[in-house]
This record gives sequence, C-alpha cells and structure tokens, in this order.
Amino acid sequence: MPTDYYEVLGVPRDASADDIKRAYRRLARQHHPDVSENADDQERFKEVSNAYEVLSDPRKREMYDLGGDPLRSSGASGGPGGMGGDFTFTDIFDAFFGQTSSRGPRSRTRRGQDALLRMEVDLASALFGTTQEIQVDTAVACPTCSGAGTSDGSDFVTCDVCRGRGEISHVQRSFLGQVMTTRPCPQCRGFGTVNPHPCPECAGDGRVRTRRTLNIEVPAGVDSGTRLQLVGEGEVGPGGGPAGDLYVEVTVRAHPVFSREGDDLVCTLTVPMSAAALGTTVELETLDGPRVVEVPPGTQFGERIVLRGLGAPHLRSSGRGDLRVLVEVHTPTALDERQRDLLRELASVRGEEKVVGPTADRPAGGFFTRLRDKFS
Repeated sequence: MPTDYYEVLGVPRDASADDIKRAYRRLARQHHPDVSENADDQERFKEVSNAYEVLSDPRKREMYDLGGDPLRSSGASGGPGGMGGDFTFTDIFDAFFGQTSSRGPRSRTRRGQDALLRMEVDLASALFGTTQEIQVDTAVACPTCSGAGTSDGSDFVTCDVCRGRGEISHVQRSFLGQVMTTRPCPQCRGFGTVNPHPCPECAGDGRVRTRRTLNIEVPAGVDSGTRLQLVGEGEVGPGGGPAGDLYVEVTVRAHPVFSREGDDLVCTLTVPMSAAALGTTVELETLDGPRVVEVPPGTQFGERIVLRGLGAPHLRSSGRGDLRVLVEVHTPTALDERQRDLLRELASVRGEEKVVGPTADRPAGGFFTRLRDKFS
C-alpha cells in the first residue's frame, strides 16, 4: 500500500506549509536517533522525514496529490537508469541534460519589439548632417491605465485553476511508470494571474497604437544603408514593459552632378578640345560653394583632377574625402570651312595629314587621337 504522508505527519490534506513544518518538527524531536535508540523510532523518523520532503515541496506535493509518489523515482529499481517506477519529465531532463524543465508563471511585463523605418535625405544633408522629422506608428503605454492593463481601483488576482503557478500538471501511467506532464494553464495563459477588470482602452494589454513625430539627428557623413539607432524609441512592451529600439535606415537621393564613391565625390567636367590642349580654368559649383578647377595644358580624356578635402566627412573619424573631377574632352563635330582649314594647317604643321597603321610604339587612331597623343 502506498504511504499516506499526510497521515504520517498527522495533518489534514489541506494543511498549510506552516502546519506541515510544525508537525514535522514535533515528530522529529520525538523520534530523532539522537533522542531515542529504539529501532522502531529510527524507522519512524525516516518515514517522517520522507513525508516532510514530499509535502514541503510544492511540486512534489502536487504530484503526490495527483496520485504519484516522487520518492519512488529515486529507488534502486523499476525505472530507467536506476529510477523507480514513478518519475516526471523533469527527472528525464535531469538525467539526460542536467537541467530542469520547470517554467513557472510568465511575466506580463515584457520588452517591446524593435522597429525599423527608412528615411530619404539629399546628398548635401548626408554630407553635412541635418535634423529631419519623421512620423512613427508605434505602440505606446496606455494613457488611461499607464500600462498596468487594469481598470481604476482593480488589480490582478491569482488564477484559481493553477493557483498562481502558471501551469497545470497531469499524472499518467505508462510503461515507464507514472509520468507527470505540465502545460501552460488555459485560463491564465501561463501568467499565474487573471485580469478580472481589464482597461477598456487597451483591453488589458497595457499599450495602444498611436502616431508620433520624432526629430532625427542625421550625423555628417552617412551614406545609403547607414542605420541610426534610437534607444527606447521602438514599441512599448506588453504590460507597460520597456520599449525596444528604433532603427532608421538612411537612403541618399541621387544628385544631378555629384556621385559618391566611398567618402569621395565624383563629377564630370566637359572641356573643348582646344581648352584641353592649351589649358584653362573652370569655376565649378561644389557642395561647399564655387571652386576654381585648373585644367593643365595637354589634359587627356579620362584624367581626373583632385580637389582635396571636398568629399564626404569620415563617419567614424576626422577629416573628409576628396572631390575627383573627371575630365571629358569634347571633340567638335560641326565644323565650318575655316575651322577645317585651320585644323588641316595644324595637322600639316605637326605632320599628321595621314594616319599610319598601328605600330609597336604608337596606337591606332584617327587625327584627333594622334593630336591627343601629341599633347601627352
């Protein structure tokens, strides 16, 4: 016959933890081996100790009340690995993984999710920094209940199904013995408490959705794909929990003149063939204002003129990139007779009336190609 631990301690089945502790202390003093040398008292002391071990542990007591005997799982035979015929899934987890599967009640207050938004800025704002307003649709703490989720004057009460544990247990008999399984309580959904009077505005969630306006500080030097992190500006968590973070991904709009290569800016400057041959100066309107570009004599198509320090600021260090001006030499296509005569005269002076085929030291090309080569 299974041992009746309540009868061993002399307490009713609905005895409180304090009643069980007092009964154990009284019987332990009476039957302790240091007090009595009687063999019957020593055996009685073992029974009292076993009863207290089960009934003082809420989990073991629940298993015992459901028909199981937690102490049989530590016997020398019957179950796998030397366990007795009755054991829980916790015993299996402990045996194989060295850990327990007990979860306990879940917290109603949890951290909110992070949010991601995208924001477009122009090239000048990306280079020099700016402050821009954006509209954010996120969850915020309910203004009526301040995130508590309850109506005025009410509070959460302990679930009468799981008694605040957040989970319920079932004992089943199988070929392994008595197996206890646990699952979240269906009434409180694993929280251990229920909300009898939820807030009418947020329906007990502790948060509502609303639209906010935020001022985003865009640092100098950002580029497309840069993400800015705003700590605590994301979704407020359930139950008024702490908010997550807001990430703003920057997209830089294309500029009609300048493009970006890393921290350098690149633009194209078209000059006439004669200006490239003779040299000239061109005023270029940069993002820092007008700058004079010196085109040296004999500049070739595709050469780059570098203007130091007029590029994008380095995002994580001091200094700036450069502005690289790509020179395109414009070859005239509509020539009048006088212009043709002048070019023929130039070609005659330079010995370039006829184009010889490609050689080992001179590339193939027409008149203007050879004219370009003479200036190199």
